[in-house]
Amino acid sequence: MSKSHIIEVEHLVKKYANLAAVNDVTFSVEPGEIFGLLGPNGAGKTTTINILCTLSKPTSGKALINGFDIVRQQGQVRQCIGLVFQDPSLDERLTALENLDFHSRVYNIPASLRAERTEQVLKMVEPWERRRDVVKTFSGGMKRRLELARGLLHHPRVLFLDEPTLGLDPQTRNRLWEFILGLQKTEGTTIFLTTHYMDEAEYADRIAVMDYGQLIALDSPEVLKGMVGGDMISLSTTDDQKAQTELKERYNIQPEYDDGQISFEIADGSRFIPTLIKGLKTEILSISLRRPTLDDVFLKLTGHRLRDEAVRSEFKEIVRQMGRHQRRR
Repeated sequence: MSKSHIIEVEHLVKKYANLAAVNDVTFSVEPGEIFGLLGPNGAGKTTTINILCTLSKPTSGKALINGFDIVRQQGQVRQCIGLVFQDPSLDERLTALENLDFHSRVYNIPASLRAERTEQVLKMVEPWERRRDVVKTFSGGMKRRLELARGLLHHPRVLFLDEPTLGLDPQTRNRLWEFILGLQKTEGTTIFLTTHYMDEAEYADRIAVMDYGQLIALDSPEVLKGMVGGDMISLSTTDDQKAQTELKERYNIQPEYDDGQISFEIADGSRFIPTLIKGLKTEILSISLRRPTLDDVFLKLTGHRLRDEAVRSEFKEIVRQMGRHQRRR
């Protein structure tokens, strides 16, 4: 294993009876990198994070965080990582200050530094003015920012974010990501995240795609999108059947037809469109071009779209929150 990597994972396996939740996974993460882990529900993403954060022991394989072994040196690993869980983990009966004070004691932050660190991280994520308020009065976005503050209190080398913006409105998600990106830039913190949102995945320097416990792709977003092939062109014409025949015979293109739209994939679509407009004998009524997306990559690799997983995950989160609200009543 190389000392230059902040995270190193080799042949990691986690089995539950006969099920391999994580199956022979190997990858490394560079210092200061934003590293994304994508995959459908049950792919092994959260299990992988739990292993790396010492919350679960691997069945076999090896992993190092900042040079420390996740099994033999758990204390040292925990000192250099921060973790924002997928599910809320604050004590809502305590104030923001009390939550952070408890956490600082768990991490053995010296008493002389606790007040300074607490003020620093609370001002960084904005809820300083409400530091003495009970957390149950906070909005969802404010609770998430407080969880980030708690994860940063001990200045971790690596911040693990497991679905950090799940259930938040778009405006709050954007503000949270502005902070995360600023943190990476100013502090050099390595960010390791799982997410269902394609726009969030685009922030990653590199993305690993998991399915059925295995790593099936790993590269930058641009390289992964290049795996899909060409651009997608969609058009409608005065005679779609005739246009499809022309595309096959004149351009050797095998188009698809759905809901009144002809669509096909082609390399360098922006250059091909003028040629098509001039050369197609059938009159074109509308035409559009779409670049490959990470959702297309996900579909190609796993057979289904990540945005479908996001809808299911969001629905489960809404149901869970409704259940909590009903229990409180």
